[in-house]
Amino acid sequence: MNYDELLNHIKRIHFIGIGGSGMCPLAEILRSEGFELSGSDMNEGETLDRIKSYGIPVYMGHAEENIKGAELVVYSAAVKETNPERKAAAEQGIPCIERSVMLGVVTRRYKRSIAVSGTHGKTTTTAMLSQILIGSGFDPSAIIGGKLPFIGGNSYVGQSDIIVCEACEYVDTFLELNPFISIILNIDADHLDYFKNLDNIKKSFKKFAELTTGLLVINGDDENTLDAVKDVKLDKITFGFGENCDYRAVNLSADKGVHEQYDLLYKGEKLTSIKLIVPGKHNVYNSLAAAATAHYLGATANEISENLHKFGGVHRRFEILGTPDGITVADDFAHHPTELTATLNAAMNMGFNKVWAVFQPHTFSRTAMLLDDFAEALKIPDAAIISEILPVRETNTYNIYSRDLGAKVPGSVCLDTFEEITDYVCKNAREGDLILTMGGGNVYMCANMIYKKLQFMAENK
Repeated sequence: MNYDELLNHIKRIHFIGIGGSGMCPLAEILRSEGFELSGSDMNEGETLDRIKSYGIPVYMGHAEENIKGAELVVYSAAVKETNPERKAAAEQGIPCIERSVMLGVVTRRYKRSIAVSGTHGKTTTTAMLSQILIGSGFDPSAIIGGKLPFIGGNSYVGQSDIIVCEACEYVDTFLELNPFISIILNIDADHLDYFKNLDNIKKSFKKFAELTTGLLVINGDDENTLDAVKDVKLDKITFGFGENCDYRAVNLSADKGVHEQYDLLYKGEKLTSIKLIVPGKHNVYNSLAAAATAHYLGATANEISENLHKFGGVHRRFEILGTPDGITVADDFAHHPTELTATLNAAMNMGFNKVWAVFQPHTFSRTAMLLDDFAEALKIPDAAIISEILPVRETNTYNIYSRDLGAKVPGSVCLDTFEEITDYVCKNAREGDLILTMGGGNVYMCANMIYKKLQFMAENK
């Protein structure tokens, strides 16, 4: 079925799981285009409150009567065929599409769609680019994988022909897109439960690049990216530190703390100076990708510099909760060895007395397949605390446990529960230290527990 064409002939769309971070932005955009929406969800939350504020009918829980009157049903990847609303739609002959397919349909309605791909940095780069374009008056729409304080959420509905979104490679969902501009930040070994090896990942990124209609913006320092797209016949812009790159960062200097400064060159000539307030060399790369794309679209050097300087980060990307009694508590989404390495190296250069890394391994497959790489990353901080592995969608057929990782990290501590971790770090951390929780799961809950306990301890000294 041609869903692009279908959207031109229907009015009423129902979303199963409408409060999800990937579903809510699509609903907002389609509502702005005049579609009548309804939705259902199992959990209350901030995004669901936002949906309800538009007057969209939302049903708590799933039932077949919820889809009454719908001409199209959109569901998130977590919603199985056995869901009563999906079953009812199938029985009634109502078309059903998964969220990633709908993302492709929606983004193709924009003349200049920009998809941000890569193993690491997608959310931050999407947010940076969105902030530059919104702050410079381009009025794009944006779909971001995390909350951007600048817009008060993870989506923005603009009135221009530009849309910025993330393009996730897991199970090849990004192959549903046909972007005008594709950004490839990096290609690394991840999601090996699906891809099996790095070569297969590179083949998928090549297919994604070939679906692009206008321009590739690629990391000129990343050999895997360059190899993946070398035969793709499209205009290309490169960014990085190397002399071969079109957009280069030179004269890099880091303030003590979280600032990164550099001069941005374009074709060898200085374009502007950039001062970031988010830490780490990985964020320099993210900002280069955002700057290169924005400049191509017509943003001025001054607009790029000003808006990148104002960029304060995204929810769960080195997000500082506070500093009770002089102990800084922060949380980060890093869940792959490359991400851990980048974030922990940045943390170690910020001038803290001691860096405590609290890591929650994310999936058995990733932990087993990248065990030695995780161990090397966790040797970087002064202290590493490892929680139980979060299974996500898996069973432990790999016979892997957090203690197997801990055995490879000298001096590390393995603790099963967030309560135990909270007690341990709050007892041992001192003024001037950083406690950094890391992982792709619910370890942010542990960060909140640590922060609250330290606050309580400080108030009751």
